[in-house]
Amino acid sequence: MSFGALVIGDEILVGKRQDKHLSFIIQALAQRGLRLAWCEYHGDDPERLTAALKRSFASGDVVFSFGGIGATPDDHTRQCAAAALGVGLALHSQAEHEIRSRFAGETTPQRLKMGEFPLGAEIIPNPFNRIPGFVVREHWFVPGFPQMAWPMLEWVLDTKYRHLFDRDRWAEASVIVYLPESTIAPLMEEINAKYKGLKAFSLPSMGADATDTSRRHIELGVRGAPAEVEPAIADIRRGIQALGGRFEDRSPAA
Repeated sequence: MSFGALVIGDEILVGKRQDKHLSFIIQALAQRGLRLAWCEYHGDDPERLTAALKRSFASGDVVFSFGGIGATPDDHTRQCAAAALGVGLALHSQAEHEIRSRFAGETTPQRLKMGEFPLGAEIIPNPFNRIPGFVVREHWFVPGFPQMAWPMLEWVLDTKYRHLFDRDRWAEASVIVYLPESTIAPLMEEINAKYKGLKAFSLPSMGADATDTSRRHIELGVRGAPAEVEPAIADIRRGIQALGGRFEDRSPAA
């Protein structure tokens, strides 16, 4: 079971708003010893969104979906989730209670639409304004507003997935290498083969232009099982020296 994310809304794809959810969920998971496996961005296109949700539901992953669960004509996430599952939408009794409690005498049919979820869904409490999100098949649908979505997401992690905490705890270490990238590829392959709990990575940095070679370097490192990081980075240092290259150490990050 991996963790994934969907960030939904034309406003992200056209640049009207900048996404903040991805960095938040990465941090929220990391604080609990978990990792995000994937993230997808989608606009308000019902056909594409339904197809994406069909794939996502079939994956068996835990997925957090941000945005598109309102009741205006450009909100399609609730309907697309139902279509992807082949079920209908219905006003959820607990959602109706929350919405009526929130708006009292100002409750309207349009506001109640925000409580129409795919059949079989359960609600996610919203401490900000009581308009709930919903969960179905390990997919947690929350609003696009961070002040609502983030407390809801943390509630889900702490309430529903505490038993998974520390499952994906990881560490990272790297060195700065002054060698051509093609030269270090065999060394990376050796590290990946020897340390099954790690992944070797390389991040090249270029000069200001094609003629600027003075600042070109590669951050070469490993990321994964904490116990394997230090012996692997020691092997990397020795491998660079064997290639006739030089390196500078970087502080390890967890």
